[in-house]
Amino acid sequence: MAQGAYEQAHKLCLEALREHAADGRAWFLLGVIAADHDNPVRAAELFAKAVDLGPDAARHHAYLARTLIALNRRPDALAAAERAVDLAPTDALTLDTIGVVFTRAGDHVRALPFFEAAVAAMPDNASFLYNLAASRQFAGDFEASEAAYEQALAIDPGLYRAWSSRVQLARQTPEHNFAREIEALLDPASPDPDCALHLGHALAKTHEDLGDHPASLDWLLRAKAAKRKVIGYAPDQDAALFAAAAASFPAGTVPDGDPSAEPIFVVGLPRSGTTLIDRILSSHPDVTSAGELSNFALLLKRAAGTPSNLVMDVETFAAAEAVDLTRLGADYVASTRPLTGVTPRFTDKMPLNILYAGLIHRALPNARIVCLRRDPMDVCLSNFRQLFATTFSYYNYAFDLEDVARYYVGFDRLVARWRAVLPADRFMEVGYEDMVTDQEAQTRRLLAFCGLTWDARCLSFHENTAPVATASSVQVRQPLYSSSVGRWRRYGEGLAPMRRVLADAGLVGDA
Repeated sequence: MAQGAYEQAHKLCLEALREHAADGRAWFLLGVIAADHDNPVRAAELFAKAVDLGPDAARHHAYLARTLIALNRRPDALAAAERAVDLAPTDALTLDTIGVVFTRAGDHVRALPFFEAAVAAMPDNASFLYNLAASRQFAGDFEASEAAYEQALAIDPGLYRAWSSRVQLARQTPEHNFAREIEALLDPASPDPDCALHLGHALAKTHEDLGDHPASLDWLLRAKAAKRKVIGYAPDQDAALFAAAAASFPAGTVPDGDPSAEPIFVVGLPRSGTTLIDRILSSHPDVTSAGELSNFALLLKRAAGTPSNLVMDVETFAAAEAVDLTRLGADYVASTRPLTGVTPRFTDKMPLNILYAGLIHRALPNARIVCLRRDPMDVCLSNFRQLFATTFSYYNYAFDLEDVARYYVGFDRLVARWRAVLPADRFMEVGYEDMVTDQEAQTRRLLAFCGLTWDARCLSFHENTAPVATASSVQVRQPLYSSSVGRWRRYGEGLAPMRRVLADAGLVGDA
């Protein structure tokens, strides 16, 4: 297994099981093989067998938990992780695995001590240090995060994920930056698309901080080009998805879903201010932030029973007409426990829930939906500048300037649809620029829409100590600032392809 000789390892495991069918270790290794070959369903079955036969092995429970969280079975995953914790593991890999499960479940406070323990047990493992650094970053301990990234890169200078994360922690300066070290890692002869993507983003951030915006854009274009070829993005698929979403709430629909008023959905394009609004709302004593949940989409997919391996697709929106939406609303609220329920209200900050706004209102007619809006050029640029998770295909539009602009056009039309058909006391748009220029008035408007009393702590959202696991983990720990408004102007003609698409749609001027 350590040598990656999976076929031979598989054969040996089967031989062992022919002699000792109740050996949980062999079942465990077969689970690892299945997981490493992207078959989480089979892996979960094998790890469950290993747990049954070896219930005292913490690693069996931890790996089962990791597979279950990959299958979006959050409650089962957390239960398995807690069973692993109860067995008091001491080996670094099991400790790190438990931390990964908790952080993927959104419980970053719970994850941190397991990453700390993993590094203490194996201090020369760069991957464990990277996980620790990321967890500290989410928790807002940027100085300790920087130290862990530095340690990880000292062990493995080619750990490209650490470079792209490290430069986000602080503004790069002429006296303190890593441009030379990062450029030395790029290999034009044999470019790895993922490596080039991370290193290119790190260099783009560096040059932007140094005030060289043409160089920053050039690095972004170079970083994303190879990856875009690999993913094979098709804009027509997103256009069809927007159309299917718009059709999910026919004009005149009278929803009769679950009566819960607990959820506040914060939606919009990524990088439009959704994390900011989430922090403002969760600074209110009656609101808990549940983070970015995929629960609504996953429950709809399961209820619809569509066969594709995509959670969000045209077929699922069409099949939603046959789904019991009242049950879906109740199941959604139940699925957020025990993370929510500690306050009367909670926020779900998954930006892509904008596509589900019609179905959310049908399933939860008393829920509030807050949609963030931002200047088209700024938000398109910000999406292009963002290093999204490449395993999440719904952000594949962000690898090309024209693709980003086309996606924005579809988004804008969908929001116009929701504005027309959803009640004004359930669907609200908030302008990012309005919040920046008149924070108190917009915050009062936001709280009133959500049915919340005024609380001045919402103006000091940057003092909120709760973890943040989004791209805005650094920014939202600062007071509001206006430097990102009109950022696109610094890039000049380099953004012309993006502007042309937006201008053709009538969303910006020609020049």
